[in-house]
Amino acid sequence: MGHVISTGLQLVGTGSSVLRDEELARAVRRTLELAGNQDLTPRERMHVKAVELFSRGALGKACDVWDDILVEHPTDMLALKFAHDGYFYLGEQTHMRDSVARVLPYWKPHMPLYSYVKGFYSFGLLETHFYDQAEKIAKEGLALTPEDGWCVHAVAHVHEMKAEIEKGLKFMASTEKDWVVCDMLACHNYWHWALYHIEKGEYEAALKIYDEQISRRSVKSGAMLDVVDACSMLYRLDMEGVSVKDRYRELLQVTKPHSEDHTLLFNDLHFLMVSLGCKDKVTTQRVMESLQELAKEPGENYQHQIAETVGLPMCQALVEYDQGNYSKTVELLKPLRYRINTIGGSDAQRDVFNQLLIHAAMKSDDKHQQRFARSILVEREAARPNSPLTERLIQRAHSLHI
Repeated sequence: MGHVISTGLQLVGTGSSVLRDEELARAVRRTLELAGNQDLTPRERMHVKAVELFSRGALGKACDVWDDILVEHPTDMLALKFAHDGYFYLGEQTHMRDSVARVLPYWKPHMPLYSYVKGFYSFGLLETHFYDQAEKIAKEGLALTPEDGWCVHAVAHVHEMKAEIEKGLKFMASTEKDWVVCDMLACHNYWHWALYHIEKGEYEAALKIYDEQISRRSVKSGAMLDVVDACSMLYRLDMEGVSVKDRYRELLQVTKPHSEDHTLLFNDLHFLMVSLGCKDKVTTQRVMESLQELAKEPGENYQHQIAETVGLPMCQALVEYDQGNYSKTVELLKPLRYRINTIGGSDAQRDVFNQLLIHAAMKSDDKHQQRFARSILVEREAARPNSPLTERLIQRAHSLHI
């Protein structure tokens, strides 16, 4: 089980590819060899099976196994956490919520990690738009464990999705002393804090958080959650008209070695943001061509299976936008609007692609696409009233002579 935990965490972290990292591939083989030579319990054998499936990219099947473990052992935190992450990468928000809902009654306040289960459940609730319930559950967790980064993270999401910008800023500032110690989530929580500033058009404040926290932490940790946050932050600021070229160049040193990993399409798209921002045509080409090769024979790897229909068109949309081909960007992204969730990530993280579509449509020479931009901004305002960012985009759309 030590090998299951160690290898499983490496795989779920998505920072290494079994295809390219021989050390990780060897760790997977070693775990399987040990399992074959020992008398394991059924639960242990299922854990080994799930890790093997995940290593092959069969994320859905791995989650099925972890969920089967939880039927018999509802307080198995390892199965719960890995299933949670697996569903997150699949974009299966309802599954992510319900896998925790099924086991929550078996967890009691005196048990270790109880508050963290609340955080998992809260995240599933908010990703399925039960915002008030999500906030209630997360704050119950924080009452038990103030330094619970997952619960803080869930509340940050709620304020983001409800466009409660001032509440979000106040919450992050008042709780920073508690979650700053959360190694794996502190950087992501700072990213949420910076998003509030971008919403308000306070770009210097966002850049200050980027420079002092997000950039420094992502370079130091190399953790994919930190790295994609840094990529996304720069791309959002870039779309808003803020010059971030030097920061792109610094970040390229971190993303470039992962150009051909292809563990998650979500990661690939964020690496592309940086290579395009640096005008690094060679790295951009490496990402695109190596992904095209994997899409030809995807096997059971879910990410490679959806590469041709979702991943590659989205990647190409980023390339077209960078080249000023705004109409083509819209043509590529518009049919995928309600399928983008399949690349994984949260609603807040994937919103960068919604913003890209809006910017492309407004910059297009096609009058119909410009009117389409207005339409989806009306839709955006209905879903998240009082968003300053949406209001800025609406004003820009109204200035178009259509």
